Amino acid sequence: MTTTRPAAANPVLRVAPAAPADAAAYFRAALVFHADVSDVASALAQGGEPGFTVLDSRSTQAWDQGHVPGAVHLPTALIAEQAGQLLDRSMPVVTYCWGPGCNGATRAALALAELGYQVKEMLGGFEYWVREGFAYETWEGLHRREADALTAPAGAEDCGC
Repeated sequence: MTTTRPAAANPVLRVAPAAPADAAAYFRAALVFHADVSDVASALAQGGEPGFTVLDSRSTQAWDQGHVPGAVHLPTALIAEQAGQLLDRSMPVVTYCWGPGCNGATRAALALAELGYQVKEMLGGFEYWVREGFAYETWEGLHRREADALTAPAGAEDCGC
């Protein structure tokens, strides 16, 4: 005989899941604000104009350690002063910073949105860009590390999600 624990004893169900319509609205909204590194890499790999600008909001020292090829470098502290000179206001901007433990891309996205730019944040940041095996650029040229099997599908170009 299978027994079911009361929801109050189950930490996952202590707060009941949202109604399906509410969950759909929430997850749709999340996709409005976020893109992941795999989707950004895929769009950039198609060649031509991807329809968005990638913006690295880290310091110059961090930029020099490596960045997404073709990204615009604009540290968050300089966005208000320089965004108008470096970015096309009609083009959506995808911001990134170090990684999931850093909210720099979120702060950059906020600064840009407050200036009237359409913006998304690239989840995972530069850390996951590199960990998933995508090429990155330094002053020495392009580099690539082997994909981390915990972040990218082994032997496949696409995770299927």
